[in-house]
Amino acid sequence: MRPGFFKRGYLFCLGILAALASIAGPVSAFEYPLQYTNQELVGELYSVTAHYEDTFAGLGGEHGFGYLEMIAANPSMDPWLPGEGTEVLMPGLHVLPDVPRSGIVINLAEYRLYYFPPEGGRVLTFPVGIGREGWSSPIGETRVLRKEANPSWYPPQSIREEHAAEGDPLPAVVPPGPDNPMGPFKMNLAMSGYVIHGTNKNFGIGMRVSHGCFRMRNEDITSLFPQIPINTPVRIVNQPFKLGLSDDGDLYLEVHTPLDGDGMPSTLDRQAAIEEALNQRNDAVVGIRLNWQAIRDAVFAEEGIPVLIGEATQGLGPSKQINAY
Repeated sequence: MRPGFFKRGYLFCLGILAALASIAGPVSAFEYPLQYTNQELVGELYSVTAHYEDTFAGLGGEHGFGYLEMIAANPSMDPWLPGEGTEVLMPGLHVLPDVPRSGIVINLAEYRLYYFPPEGGRVLTFPVGIGREGWSSPIGETRVLRKEANPSWYPPQSIREEHAAEGDPLPAVVPPGPDNPMGPFKMNLAMSGYVIHGTNKNFGIGMRVSHGCFRMRNEDITSLFPQIPINTPVRIVNQPFKLGLSDDGDLYLEVHTPLDGDGMPSTLDRQAAIEEALNQRNDAVVGIRLNWQAIRDAVFAEEGIPVLIGEATQGLGPSKQINAY
């Protein structure tokens, strides 16, 4: 954990809230309670001690994180050989995307899907693979059009031509099974050709690897699939800079590497983007003493971890101002 970046008391409280929620009912490693209607941070940071055979891909799969977010959170480590006894940071604290809290939200910049069930009071989140260069994932609002268990895959002509050019011809239909890149479940979006689905290649989770679709680990989509009604709204956004207020009114900034329209790292003017984000969140900045050095460090590091950038100088946190669920 980065000294000075986090309030230990706040993270401790998050852990207590999660523990209390688990008493009331089972909560998965990827499900977090929302204690009040405008809660902006969920989860907590923690570390695990690596064994000699551990890799970031393996640890990410075990703990619910994608490959690139593991690298961003642990920039000085070898992702293939962290080393026996090394403390590896698990980036489990998230600022929720700045969108309406309903249905599925996919933030391309953090390679992560959020699901806000209609009854409220909780959020589920999972890492996803997104479109690679030349096959970028779309941005916009849509819905879940249809769902299918044990799907067959009908590769589009463009993908068949790509594979044929690489000497790996594809059949017209790939039946369900271990060779099917759709995995055990798929959810077609009301955007032609775009699907949320499982995979037969776990390594691509949390990376730019797909032909524009959203790839989930099979165990993750197996958990999510039965919870998603047809016509569930889906919002796909690209928010590399996320601002969130903690329970006590302090301001946190979460920074991911910005992606351009082709899904590649962007040359975006980061300073201007942060200033715009702060201007758009006047409600969060009022009564906050900003730490510009912490802001600059966070923007430079792009570690995908919420960083304390401003402490409340007056008033109460949002949880004291708005009724809980």
